[in-house]
Amino acid sequence: MTVIAGLVHNGRVHLGGDSAGVAGLRITVRRDPKIFRNGPYVMGFTTSFRMGQLLHHAFRAPKPAGDLDRFMTTVFVDKLRKCLKDGGWARKDAEQESAGTFLVGINGRLFAVYGDYQIAEPADGYAAVGCGEGFALGALHATADLDLKPRKRLELALSAADHHSAGVSAPFTYVATRRQPT
Repeated sequence: MTVIAGLVHNGRVHLGGDSAGVAGLRITVRRDPKIFRNGPYVMGFTTSFRMGQLLHHAFRAPKPAGDLDRFMTTVFVDKLRKCLKDGGWARKDAEQESAGTFLVGINGRLFAVYGDYQIAEPADGYAAVGCGEGFALGALHATADLDLKPRKRLELALSAADHHSAGVSAPFTYVATRRQPT
């Protein structure tokens, strides 16, 4: 289920996402968005709509402070873990916690958060998650050196995933971090 694609452009993070809800061979086009703003962050999820609802409506995303790498892997993840536990969504197997996968943008940087709570920042300045990930990454790579606006690059990435993946469906939605005051 899903394709969420993101990229960094001129100090802002742009995300695009599809609207598919998939269960086995059934697909439902959902109104509730997979991408959204949460305070100064933009987020886009895969894995579970319940996890996404918690990220969107229950997660009190902490204000970034200090070294962003350290902050994301400690303060951000600790608050995330608590939110998912309190919301009844976090899982535990053999004493190891796991969650889901999502993209998060903050302060002009794009991160992927994986099921083991690791934080990854792509060196390419773009990322994708979900079953359409490979198709979206291919399109983002192919358009990297073209003079296209971020929204157009995301449209092409989501369209490629929609065309090639049975778990991806339009309509697509888009969000970007707010412009930083100069």
